[in-house]
Amino acid sequence: MPRSLQVMSNTIVVGAQWGDEGKGKIVDFLTENTDVVVRAAGGSNAGHTVISNGQKYILHLIPSGILWEDKLCIIGNGVVIDPFGLLEEMAKLRSQGVKISAKNLLISETAHLVMPYHKALDRAREAKRGAKAIGTTGRGIGPAYADKIERNGLRAILLTQPEKLAVELRERIISNNEFIVAAGIEAVPVEETIEKVLAAAATLAPHITNTVVACHEAIQAGKNLLFEGAQGTYLDIDHGTYPFVTSSNTTSGGACTGSGVPPRMIDKVVAVCKAYTTRVGSGPFVTENDAIGDMLHNMGREFGATTGRARRCGWLDAVLLRYAVMVNGADELAITNLDGLDGLDEVQICTAYELRGQTLNYPPSTIEDIEACVPIYERHPGWKTDLSQIKNFADLPPLAKSYLKRVEELTGAKISLLGIGPAREQTLVA
Repeated sequence: MPRSLQVMSNTIVVGAQWGDEGKGKIVDFLTENTDVVVRAAGGSNAGHTVISNGQKYILHLIPSGILWEDKLCIIGNGVVIDPFGLLEEMAKLRSQGVKISAKNLLISETAHLVMPYHKALDRAREAKRGAKAIGTTGRGIGPAYADKIERNGLRAILLTQPEKLAVELRERIISNNEFIVAAGIEAVPVEETIEKVLAAAATLAPHITNTVVACHEAIQAGKNLLFEGAQGTYLDIDHGTYPFVTSSNTTSGGACTGSGVPPRMIDKVVAVCKAYTTRVGSGPFVTENDAIGDMLHNMGREFGATTGRARRCGWLDAVLLRYAVMVNGADELAITNLDGLDGLDEVQICTAYELRGQTLNYPPSTIEDIEACVPIYERHPGWKTDLSQIKNFADLPPLAKSYLKRVEELTGAKISLLGIGPAREQTLVA
């Protein structure tokens, strides 16, 4: 391990692109040297894939640290939780031999709940947008966050108060069904839904606690905390390619508000990005390249862990990375999927945009301007080497090293970790 990974520290891991960067793999790798793993934002629309000891695990709400027996995992107050999705995830992990209990998985009592009517609202609103649909996963994330902001949400602490939960839930189902039915979507059944939610509540209630206190007690005890980001910088509600974004703060600041751990207690930020660029759903994508997408899809790569959708693909965009490093205060980069470029004679990096005769080093803020941008590329010779079996960073081919060095120069952050395959052991320390 490099010196920076050995010292006691509280570290935030964030995505530097549009999500799907391999954060789960990086968090899993870093968890060996941490004590507590905290998920602080997003919902079940996120999907982290981790391969350990030849077994594939897909996580949506539970932090990747759950795969380590001696670690404490926390779902923080900034997360919106689908109780049914969480129970399904717990059951699947247990079937794979993962131990989950109220001792190693804590849920914030102030996290908001995603209810069945939120999913129906999500579908109804997307249908209403028509050609302007955002491309949501339909999992109710946006409507749940909207209720939170409108101060009309249901919080996890209600799972420990079944009588009150039933009253609150009945009221909201009836109220929201008016819009749902008007939009042509089937109404959410009232009593059946309440019965199912109460059953889920009974199972989840032992996990629910004040996780802010749990985080601070761990810090006071000298433990290391690792904050697991969901989605990526450009899906951030404030800093992303709005409106084609998610409904939470996916940047490093969201880890603080979503956990109750203040910025002064954060020691380091690691930004994760692929060696190329991908995104799912609608929205602008300056470096999108169909040939790169076809190549990666034919390799069986770049299909969403949550939705199964084929991801849009393109060359590495250093304009996006440069800004992501700035917004997140990233100290280090973790580059994943470098092996996806192994077979190419030439690789390209977008170093700047051209917009109506101007050269831009940072992305513009409006969709119209981003869509009008033309990428300015640097061309680098490919390394034409199978990287997947390399055991040490020093053994990388010189052309791969020079590509990575150029990424450091363009972004202003040092590369600390490198992924050359999906398995935990296919992670190199720079």
